[in-house]
Amino acid sequence: MITRQRDAAVLVLEDGRVFTGVPYGARGETFGEAVFTTGMTGYQETLTDPSYRRQIVVQTAPQIGNTGWNSEDNESSRIWVAGYAVRDPARVPSNWRSETTLEGELQSQGVVGVAGIDTRALVRHLRERGAMRAGVFSGDALTDTPALVERVLDSPPMEGADLTGEVSTQARYVVPAVGERRFTVAAPDLGIKSNTPRMLAARGIETHVLPAATAPAELLAEILDLGADGVFLPNGPGDPATADAAVEFTRLVLERGIPLFGICFGNQILGRALGRGTYKMRYGHRGINIPVIDHTSRTVAITSQNHGFALEGELGERFDTPFGCAEFSHGCPNDDTVEGVRALYVPAFSVQYHPEAAAGPHDAAGLFDQFAELMAGGR
Repeated sequence: MITRQRDAAVLVLEDGRVFTGVPYGARGETFGEAVFTTGMTGYQETLTDPSYRRQIVVQTAPQIGNTGWNSEDNESSRIWVAGYAVRDPARVPSNWRSETTLEGELQSQGVVGVAGIDTRALVRHLRERGAMRAGVFSGDALTDTPALVERVLDSPPMEGADLTGEVSTQARYVVPAVGERRFTVAAPDLGIKSNTPRMLAARGIETHVLPAATAPAELLAEILDLGADGVFLPNGPGDPATADAAVEFTRLVLERGIPLFGICFGNQILGRALGRGTYKMRYGHRGINIPVIDHTSRTVAITSQNHGFALEGELGERFDTPFGCAEFSHGCPNDDTVEGVRALYVPAFSVQYHPEAAAGPHDAAGLFDQFAELMAGGR
């Protein structure tokens, strides 16, 4: 049984496991899917990544918050995680760019968290049992354990969750190219991160970010009116099996032969548009140290990733599609997960990882150059 204490907080998993610590950030209660990320840096980018919508993020790195929080490194306009769990938060940040503390920002944005828990034991549990629903409770939200477990079990699972509409922009906006404009790209906002248009802009690409709620035919018409040289499918949260509208739009783009590049959620959307299925991974890939093999060059890149779903298939597999042959171009040697797909007869490719990664690594940044080369070659 849990005793009500103002200075106590608990993380409760759906299988009944409880981790007790102290409140971190806002007090109260929150629900989401408990997942862990292995990044030792970049916690601000993680927290503001829309792909973490409705997830309680557990940091495997023991010390978090050392560099504080600033207004420049956000990947979106707000923190998207449902909750936050850390081992040893910094008492005082130490960085010349810091403008406030991490806990202060969590409090100001109402993000409920827990600190001081045994994150090593929690991560091992999630690796063995898989990502699962969880709740973080503190302050007046604390009650007896069975009641909290029941409340966690009443919360919605990630499988079957359609979350794109919750994170997409409601109004179109443009990120101009740096220097001379070489290309114009349209990007339906499935949960795009701020660094992606910046990476495109650095290559002379102007990016038009469009509301994802637009009907597929209308979205295609808007892109044609824009005269876009290419289409970018970004990252995003939720179950790709629910993204039927994005899949239909992608098929319309492939039929038109418009150059297309996708990452993360966009990789799953392209795979579905080519006729392949997706599945929920046991605990996913989340971190900045995940190796990926390029089937064509046989090179390995260390990548940043954040996904709990993947395409069905295996590295190097070729398969027929309504648009000609395609292949799974990249894979993760850790678990043989598909990490990329490429169409061989239409100009489209995608990867499961994040070449725009901030704070890094940057091994895969050259994929944006490949996208530019694809657009330079015409449709």
